[in-house]
Amino acid sequence: MIRYIAIILASVIMSQSAIAEGLKVIMLGTGTPMSYPDRSGPGVAIISGDETYIIDSGAGIFRKTREAEAMGIKALAPPKLDKIFLTHLHSDHTTGLANMILAPWVLRRDKPLQLYGPPGTKHMADNILEAYSEDIDMRLHGSQPANPNGYKVKSHEYSNPGIIFQDDNVMVEAIKVPHGSWKYAYAYKFTEKKGGKTVLISGDTAKSDDLMKAAKGVDILVHEVISEIALNKRTQDWQIYHRAYHTLPRELAEIANVAKPRLLVLYHQLYWDKADDNLAAEVKAAGYDGKVVSANDLDIFE
Repeated sequence: MIRYIAIILASVIMSQSAIAEGLKVIMLGTGTPMSYPDRSGPGVAIISGDETYIIDSGAGIFRKTREAEAMGIKALAPPKLDKIFLTHLHSDHTTGLANMILAPWVLRRDKPLQLYGPPGTKHMADNILEAYSEDIDMRLHGSQPANPNGYKVKSHEYSNPGIIFQDDNVMVEAIKVPHGSWKYAYAYKFTEKKGGKTVLISGDTAKSDDLMKAAKGVDILVHEVISEIALNKRTQDWQIYHRAYHTLPRELAEIANVAKPRLLVLYHQLYWDKADDNLAAEVKAAGYDGKVVSANDLDIFE
């Protein structure tokens, strides 16, 4: 019943936001490798000036864009899904990439996907296209109407932090973050050029001082978190692993107390038992007194 009410509220919020001006943050997927059916894989859409910028491509997020479009978010129509930023190359953040490359093309995207990410991004995209070469060839040369460019991917890789993208609407800064053994993992900070709004999406990260500095004064901080209550029930080897890869509630409370975002949004909330799905309460209990929201798929913030 609670989940049903949440879905209704999310739909109302989205319907209102569809006609609002300014930068919007739409949660396409808030899940983790646990793969709970009510949470798609990680994916966040930023909309500014009728342009769409998508961060990560977890399982199921293309279908979430279709659902959001049906609710009035026209900037998430398939032909407009042409910019994706990968935080890192873990499978739960990228298993939806094949669908994001090919499905919008089938539904009339007529220009290449611009794909931004760490070293290895081009290799991943090129091999997806190779894996689906028979499908692409049939659509191009069979009887189906198809344009010759919408399936293509132009990959942009970077190994250093800094400004990695800008257009008339936004400037995007990559912040290198610690994610266990990954050599390259990034958070992304979006700054709207006209409205001045700022949003930072953490990706997967352990506590990061660089992220904390970059997040100071942002309007919305979208940050991952792992339940310490749940983690303490795991074996010692898993505890060591997760503490190196993810941010504990008390660590996130410290980050947010320094950064002081207008709104803290929790996503990629890692727990192993639904009884431990209380991450906002954990962050509050750890000493954060600002506004914090536990995000669900298709929630929208602005």
